[in-house]
Amino acid sequence: MPPTVPERQTVALVRSLGGPIEFVDDYAVQKPGVNEVLARVLYTGVCQSDLHTARGTAAGADGKPITAIKLPHIGGHEGIGRIVSLGPNLPSESEPEIRIGALVGIRFASRICRRCEFCLGGREQYCQRQTNHLHHEDGAFQEYVCLDAGYLTILPQDVDPVVMGPVLCAGLTAYKAVLNAELEIGNWLVVIGAGGGLGQFAVQYGLAKGARVLGIDTGPTKKNLVESFGARFLDFKISGYLVDEVHAITGGGAHAVVVTAGSSAAFAAAADMLRIGGTMCCSGIPPGGGHIETTIAAIVIKGLKIKGNLTGSLKECLEAVDLVMRGVVKPKILVRPFGDLPRIYEELERGDVAGRIVLRIGGDQTMEAKATSRL
Repeated sequence: MPPTVPERQTVALVRSLGGPIEFVDDYAVQKPGVNEVLARVLYTGVCQSDLHTARGTAAGADGKPITAIKLPHIGGHEGIGRIVSLGPNLPSESEPEIRIGALVGIRFASRICRRCEFCLGGREQYCQRQTNHLHHEDGAFQEYVCLDAGYLTILPQDVDPVVMGPVLCAGLTAYKAVLNAELEIGNWLVVIGAGGGLGQFAVQYGLAKGARVLGIDTGPTKKNLVESFGARFLDFKISGYLVDEVHAITGGGAHAVVVTAGSSAAFAAAADMLRIGGTMCCSGIPPGGGHIETTIAAIVIKGLKIKGNLTGSLKECLEAVDLVMRGVVKPKILVRPFGDLPRIYEELERGDVAGRIVLRIGGDQTMEAKATSRL
């Protein structure tokens, strides 16, 4: 028997960019339309992009603030939910996996055109007609969410919903950056912002590729986290000149640097840490867009490569999920109540969060106990 779906729900919304978060208890639950499903949200990670969007400081490719954002705004794009209702044309015999009770992801990308060069080429994250759960559609900071059945992230039913949400954005973005780094076994990978929600994944996916990893961040908590994965650590606040230290540790510079921190300062010396032919992979987006501080001469003479990493495809997402399911990558997760979201934003702004914070929306106490026991 299908689960009962209420008409009203609790959501965390921002009525105007830069305004406060309001918890509204009588927000209407959408009914799924044609080719849509309704999912009950269980857990969702909290991403820096959620913070920047709510604050009105998220930057587009031109460096200007993104203003074309649905208001009131409901963020959240690292969600895990279960399907509780199907649209009028579902279920379909051709897709029996789309069913009541199926575990699904609420990712950044929500709908794509499926016909452009990017969609056809397996790079649908660049689809120019896509919508997403950050700017255009309500995300996972609510109890129920409608999802496009045609671009649904259907997850294995034995995944841990507590841990898996952040893999859908932070994990995928880091996995894509490591793929773009084109690492070979034994290469040196430097991860800047290594102790954060995105950085912890880059460290572990780099190690999974057989790289030697050097994490850069600050503070004993983040040091302990990075070293627990088997990587080396440099604290940028107490180290000397970072570039010299990186070159000394790596024997001439890193083969690749992944910058995961959303701070312009994190990009300042990143390119100088590379050896000849090295690759700089940019993932974190600073408020205002930020700039890479290196000379054209260095890029030309050293043959450097600079690559951007805007999340990844659905196929790459499921690859990232698989590595976590098999225990190759073990993200550091801290579960917090839904009502802590305003406080969590403040902690993210201060850089106080090691690992990734996950909000309990619908929740599953048994799964939380299992997740906590693995940390």
